Amino acid sequence: MKSVAVIGASLAGLSAARALRAQGFDGELTIVGAEARRPYDRPPLSKEFLAGDIGEDALALEADDDDLAAQWLLGVHATRLDAHASAVQLDSGTAIHADGIVVATGARARAWPGSDGLAGVHVLRTVDDALALRGELRQGARLVVIGAGFIGAEVASTAVKLGLDVTVVEAALAPLAGPLGVQLGAAVARLHTEHGTRLLCGAPVAGLIGSDRVTGVELADGRRLAADVVLVGIGASPNVEWLRDSPLELSNGVVCDQGGATSIPNVVAVGDCAAWHEPCVGLPHRVEHWTGALERPAIAVATLLAGGRHNGPPARPPYFWSDQYGRRIQFAGIAHPCDEIVFEVGTMRDTSFLAVYRRAGQPVAVLSVDQPKLFTRWRRQLAVVPAAA
Repeated sequence: MKSVAVIGASLAGLSAARALRAQGFDGELTIVGAEARRPYDRPPLSKEFLAGDIGEDALALEADDDDLAAQWLLGVHATRLDAHASAVQLDSGTAIHADGIVVATGARARAWPGSDGLAGVHVLRTVDDALALRGELRQGARLVVIGAGFIGAEVASTAVKLGLDVTVVEAALAPLAGPLGVQLGAAVARLHTEHGTRLLCGAPVAGLIGSDRVTGVELADGRRLAADVVLVGIGASPNVEWLRDSPLELSNGVVCDQGGATSIPNVVAVGDCAAWHEPCVGLPHRVEHWTGALERPAIAVATLLAGGRHNGPPARPPYFWSDQYGRRIQFAGIAHPCDEIVFEVGTMRDTSFLAVYRRAGQPVAVLSVDQPKLFTRWRRQLAVVPAAA
């Protein structure tokens, strides 16, 4: 393999490029990025950067001595994968030919349907998104956050700190009910209510109110919430449209095995656009967390350099953290509704606790609030138990 193209220049793409060099690839390396900016860190966008505590330079992911000897093509989009010619077409009208291809095109924030052109309605995924939202977070303004996931909760926490009147609406019965389950999602909900955020769960949104600018949010039960600003935090869609006429298998992302291999031997996929096979789920699963984008590309690169064969250990169980209202939430593993939950420290009513999810008697996931040392010990003990167990 004499040339590799990394399509995507965020954390996963940068991690793949670094892994290529670290694993001995000394050929031609091309990195394509849709944004004109160099790779930057996204977690601070909903926290320190949104609050204005740090500048854009603090987001840089590249170190001063980070020399990948790569050709960078920024501000261009991949439009088509020609698997037969091992080439990627770009919207600039050019094509990149490479022996190996790493798909790392990430995902984009889901917008509220029909909200285009409605001022005051925001998503948060990029630096530009954060700058636009930051310009409207004025003290005393009424912010409605649709969705109590990671982004929505962190923006709510930041906005409360800035003096806004914040309401979070969530269709599920508890925040983060998907990854944590309803019981422990309810425990996390206390962080909102204890800090003055109004939290409405089991409250699907019917639509937005306003003509030129948003003035409110209407719930499915007819209630109306006044709003000066709305943040839509309803998840992200993988950027895989450019691959639809390729031989790659797509299913809520690029379908991969446990090593990032796709249905084409010289193509691997990493990051938010990649649906890796997870034994504990039993099917391809997208891991949309910072740690996955940092760690998994090394596995995928090894697979690529081995001709599409994954011979190494599997990826570690998914892990995420979230800073909300001065608290550190950490979660590792993949939980299921049938898992037994045991509190090792504290209870649901405590501000700090650690809970372990068990399946077939084995620890498969762990959640903690402000228990970092104990969390790290439990994270090392997690077992991979098939979903059918």
